[in-house]
Amino acid sequence: MNSNNQKIIINIDHCNYPNWKIDLKNKLKTLKSNNLEIDAKNIDLSCKSISEIIAIANQYDCKIIGFCSSSAKTIVSSQSLGYKSQFIIESFSKNTSEISKKNLTFSKTHFHQGTVRSGEYLESSGDLLILGDVNPGAKVSAEGNIIIWGKLLGIAHAGSKGNSKATISALQLSPVQLRIAQKVARGPKEKPQLGLAEQARIDSEEIIISQL
Repeated sequence: MNSNNQKIIINIDHCNYPNWKIDLKNKLKTLKSNNLEIDAKNIDLSCKSISEIIAIANQYDCKIIGFCSSSAKTIVSSQSLGYKSQFIIESFSKNTSEISKKNLTFSKTHFHQGTVRSGEYLESSGDLLILGDVNPGAKVSAEGNIIIWGKLLGIAHAGSKGNSKATISALQLSPVQLRIAQKVARGPKEKPQLGLAEQARIDSEEIIISQL
């Protein structure tokens, strides 16, 4: 029997997705610990999915204290809801030979941990994941997507080589300027709603900001 102060990691089997609700309920039935950490593997969980997980855990008198995942979307979603989150970098060594056979190419992701301060410039030839804030006066740029696990208060340019499908996501989106491909927009005048991550993307030839 697990004590009430013991942290238990519950894996959400990606092979069972999207039937993870049944899988989670079955695992919660056997636990007595109040403190649980969810290991979401590489599954993309939205804020809505995470809220559903919390509701299920409450049914079994369990408390979710955090999430870990190799999905940036899951990390941003859980962090925006106020939960402790740990980003896991996956190793793809097991699949190297198979990838070589198929001659596939993948976008490189550049990870930066820490605040990007005024006067600093950060650039990536693929996607860019920043675990920290981008301060006013700082600029970040990526040929792919930009995900900021913190506040975007400076300038961000996604799709810098012309990728109009690129997006910019942040826990707080209050930039001086946003650029996606060739489109440019000023940051919103109103303050973002607390606890809601946002994403900027091109829609109908304009940069729009919506809840992530």
